[in-house]
Amino acid sequence: MRTHRQIVDYALQRRALLAEVYSGRVGTAEVCDATPYLLRAAKFHGTPGQADCPVCRREALTEVSWVYGDELKHAAGSARAPEELAKMANHFGEFTVYVVEVCRTCGWNHLVQSYVLGTGQPHPRTRPRRSAGQ
Repeated sequence: MRTHRQIVDYALQRRALLAEVYSGRVGTAEVCDATPYLLRAAKFHGTPGQADCPVCRREALTEVSWVYGDELKHAAGSARAPEELAKMANHFGEFTVYVVEVCRTCGWNHLVQSYVLGTGQPHPRTRPRRSAGQ
């Protein structure tokens, strides 16, 4: 598997948002708004994070990886476990992974990182395209 490429880290954005919450300029209801779909994905596809929730401080955060890409077809927009990402990286040419941290207690969620995975080669089509004359 090739390594992550085109990595974007959202730590500064996260830090700025938390500073706004701690100062009282942003309410916790505005940042603790995880959808039921995200919470369910955290339960079944998430991996335990290393830090406690910065808002409620009751439990460790869970990291969920979402995949998007043209080659993924029906799998695009779904949460995937790390083992699945490794298999997909060897099978597809290129797709983007978005890692979101989620607190399953209070609903805090924030985009942590995004990166590109894949072989770097376009995936061959299974059927040739037909032209308008065919």
